Amino acid sequence: MPYAVAVAGSLVRCTLGAPTARLTLARPERRNALSLAVMREMLDALDTVAADPVARVLVVSGDGPVFSAGHDLAEMCDTRDERFYDDLFSTCVRVMTRLHEIPQPVIARVHGVATAAGCQLVAACDLAIAADDTRFATPGVNIGLFCSTPMVPVARAVGRKRALEMLFTGEMIDAPTALDWGLVNRIVPADRLDDAVQELADRIAAASPYVVALGKRTFYAQDGRTEAGAYDVARPAMVENAQADDAHEGMRAFLEKRPPRW
Repeated sequence: MPYAVAVAGSLVRCTLGAPTARLTLARPERRNALSLAVMREMLDALDTVAADPVARVLVVSGDGPVFSAGHDLAEMCDTRDERFYDDLFSTCVRVMTRLHEIPQPVIARVHGVATAAGCQLVAACDLAIAADDTRFATPGVNIGLFCSTPMVPVARAVGRKRALEMLFTGEMIDAPTALDWGLVNRIVPADRLDDAVQELADRIAAASPYVVALGKRTFYAQDGRTEAGAYDVARPAMVENAQADDAHEGMRAFLEKRPPRW
């Protein structure tokens, strides 16, 4: 049975003890705003998941009516302290990059709205499934605070022209548009969201955790490189993988027409 993992405070819940681990933003009264305290708890939770030998997939979700409305403007508008802002945005960058560093694939379970840093969080997760009535935006331009850090994973997900349209206008896009643009992997009716996320998590969890972790690490290491540079990363990864016990078990199982035993 899953067991709750204690993290500092109560702004984030982390549940382990099963192949599908869960990290839930638990601040619905603030639309799951990513305050500095929330993001620090997220980092604690991500470290806990990364070290868990049982967890094979992580699902990131939000309590209440929305996934996340982005940074907490209430804590940002009462100070002009450079050190605070540097800590805030450095912590945010660390959260987004940590999602790529942990060995488990990360699925965003998205509903309601995902805006600004909340949209960034969706884009930074490895995969995303959204309810078909979800909306997405990077609206910082409308309040005088350009979404410069959300821009990084969003542009990598949807491409330059589409990202710039989102960034320059701040307008919402609907779930079908997010699917068409590549911000999410699939959209489903809201009452099917949990089932669809679990089905994808189960499918991933059926594979060798060693192989999936190696593949995830290799993907992000080669991403953005030239073709030759990407092969310089991928070739030694294949050499390493081909020597592993799980690779030989998988090949034997295929030849013997039986399920592999990881």
